Amino acid sequence: MRTLNLGILAHVDAGKTSLTERLLFDIGVIDKLGSVDSGNTQTDSLELERQRGITIAAAVVSFTIGDLIVNLIDTPGHPDFIAEVERVLRLLDAAVVVVSAVEGVQPQTRVLVRALRQLGVPFLFFINKVDRLGARYAEVLDDIESQLSARPIAMSAIRNAGSKQAEITAIDMAQEPYWSALCEALAASDEAIVDDYVLSPDRLTAPRLEHALADQVARGLVHPAFAGVAMSGAGVPALISAIATLLPSRKPDPDGPVSGKIFKIERGWGGEKLAYLCLTSGTIALRDHLDLPKGQAKVNSIQVFSNGRIDKVTHVGAGRIARIGGLTNAQIGDDIGSEGSSASKLHFSPPTLETRVRPSRPADTAALWLALMQLADQDPLINLRTNEDASEISVSLYGEVQKEVIQATLANDFGLDAVFEESTIIYAERPVGTGSGIEIIFREPNPFLATVGLRVEPRPQGTGNSFAVEVDVGQMPASFYRAVEEAVFETLKEGIFGWQVIDCHVAMTAARQTSPATTAVDFRRLTPLVLAAAFSAAQTIVCEPIDRFHLEIPTTALTGVSTLLAKSGASTRESVISAGVARLEGTVASAMIQGIQKQLPGLSSGTGTLDHAFDHYAPTAGPPRRRKRSNANPFERADYLQRLR
Repeated sequence: MRTLNLGILAHVDAGKTSLTERLLFDIGVIDKLGSVDSGNTQTDSLELERQRGITIAAAVVSFTIGDLIVNLIDTPGHPDFIAEVERVLRLLDAAVVVVSAVEGVQPQTRVLVRALRQLGVPFLFFINKVDRLGARYAEVLDDIESQLSARPIAMSAIRNAGSKQAEITAIDMAQEPYWSALCEALAASDEAIVDDYVLSPDRLTAPRLEHALADQVARGLVHPAFAGVAMSGAGVPALISAIATLLPSRKPDPDGPVSGKIFKIERGWGGEKLAYLCLTSGTIALRDHLDLPKGQAKVNSIQVFSNGRIDKVTHVGAGRIARIGGLTNAQIGDDIGSEGSSASKLHFSPPTLETRVRPSRPADTAALWLALMQLADQDPLINLRTNEDASEISVSLYGEVQKEVIQATLANDFGLDAVFEESTIIYAERPVGTGSGIEIIFREPNPFLATVGLRVEPRPQGTGNSFAVEVDVGQMPASFYRAVEEAVFETLKEGIFGWQVIDCHVAMTAARQTSPATTAVDFRRLTPLVLAAAFSAAQTIVCEPIDRFHLEIPTTALTGVSTLLAKSGASTRESVISAGVARLEGTVASAMIQGIQKQLPGLSSGTGTLDHAFDHYAPTAGPPRRRKRSNANPFERADYLQRLR
């Protein structure tokens, strides 16, 4: 059978989970509709999700449409949980992007569409809530085209939009003016259609146009846009038909080599690790040994998502998503087999907030650390930091909602009452110039049986860190080079001022050992000292996170809000005034966002809205801010060596 990994993506409150629930009901997977308000939807299974009415963790449900198996993945819409979305996007064959007909394109919509285009994932739109007061179907389509650089094709007609009497009908593409609109949209990327449209329109039959539409959707050239009401089901049948006919599916090979990716990890009732595996090729059976990056692991349980249920089975074949037990050393993002997609790179915004966590009872410190380690196992971007005796624990955050969720999870799942201090901004360091360092074996002051030479240099903004070996790799065991690389990336977590170093390239320029006395530990311990010397020569500059913002306020509040933005150091790039509403877009330091949020309701009589997301890092003014280190400091040689001893 054909299979389709389908993502449902949206900005928070666009109706994504309600649409998922309606799809499952209309297809026959569930016989009773749940609702977000009642906390009984199929995909929001966590107690916190039911309490808060938001999706926190990705959820999977599988069903069939004819000969098509659909693995539907419901993802969080709140920007605080963007890391969960990132892990899912790598698995998708296609996606449905849900947009509210009232709020229209929002910041998270832009982030998601940009990521889908970057990964080459085809997608279509579902314009939801067309029965709500203020619904704007045609205007939202225009916004999608102008703000998202997409090419939407209207697939629905609406009467009485913005009222409970709204009627949605599927467009008959064989009728005018829809036939001409479709031909013109497809002709933009197909010269044959252009020729026939002008010279031989009788050749443009319905089957040919449907085939051309599906082909261009698969190539990401056009994006059909359906309208509807997820709560009532209006317009959803046309969307279901499009999922089966317009979106690209595949026929995976269950007899091929085992290949797949782990995209989620959770804990069972007994605390055992359960890995969510998307299997793209081959078949896995109970008691099989899988090759993971950290070594082999034995499969001791398999549960497969099928027809709205999750069933215990003895084996799982390609094209399915399974929950596997026994993979104790598995981590999120691990590739199974040799055909993993680790080469694909996608970087969402890094966490820009940090908070210190402490237990209400000091005796619970060790238990708190272990609980947070389990949560970090499920979400690596929590990024735990602690000092040597674990008396001070810090976690990275995307926002205050995520902090509240972690706090509630600790209380509900681990019985721990934790106190979270006020969040602070996470800065970063970027190298200013190029610098080198070298420690030579048997030469003072090098106390290790190894030679390591390193060069650091800046990379273009936003490109991340990289490592390269510029010496003959055949002169030493591969484990020695891996030890250097791992030590480099670990050391980059704390630069000269204690912040993570970004946009930096590190090259290994010298290497030597003495056999058989030298071990990988010599290289692992020496590398931080050499890297610190290189950074001392190159120097780094402390940078602060900058957010891009989108403000909507009544024009009567424009003067006051503009003054607030100026005092906050914001840079306004675009402003549009229409129908008594001013829309402002620009950038501002992340540290100023909270102050703007606090004052906005008073300045706009409670009607202003502010959306923001990380944009880039920029150098800070004034003396560089320092961060307390969590590891031995290689920039203080004597202290570093003393701690190693």
